[in-house]
Amino acid sequence: MEFGQRIAFTIFLVTFLGFFLSISQSYTFYVGGREGWVLKPKEDYNQWAGRNRFQINDTLIFRYKKGYDDVLEVDKDDYYNCNKENPFLALKDGESVFKFNRSGPFFFISGYADNCQKGQRLIIVVLHPRAASPPSPVIVQPFAPAPSPSAALTTFGGSIGSLLGISLFLAIFAFGY
Repeated sequence: MEFGQRIAFTIFLVTFLGFFLSISQSYTFYVGGREGWVLKPKEDYNQWAGRNRFQINDTLIFRYKKGYDDVLEVDKDDYYNCNKENPFLALKDGESVFKFNRSGPFFFISGYADNCQKGQRLIIVVLHPRAASPPSPVIVQPFAPAPSPSAALTTFGGSIGSLLGISLFLAIFAFGY
């Protein structure tokens, strides 16, 4: 395989792997930060949620004192009425994990005493997944100069993708593909 084709193949492979890794990332969010799930947080939970972008497979961690609080996932009406009677899910272990399995709104309230009426509740809207478009084909003319490393690296996202891509690129040329 000639040098130009090797570069084109390597760029395609690095771009594909970086793209794949960047779309599979998920994040963990600690509700309330260091304070956790408490009655009067320093920052309102819904303001906190508005500053973040949530996607399918992201995870929430609710930290609270077991036996003195809990988290209920409820529907919209139960959220606004602080109705604790019909939750979809009740989390009560003190370090509760909730993973988003769909897009759309999620409603959480405290099921302890009258904490919901006092403001301990949270709405999170999970974004719809973006439709992935196939990567553009790489066309390299026989004597075209190779793209600069900075231009090649901007074609894929995520620090993991960058690290893997650079490692793969170096390995291919080090071992002579």
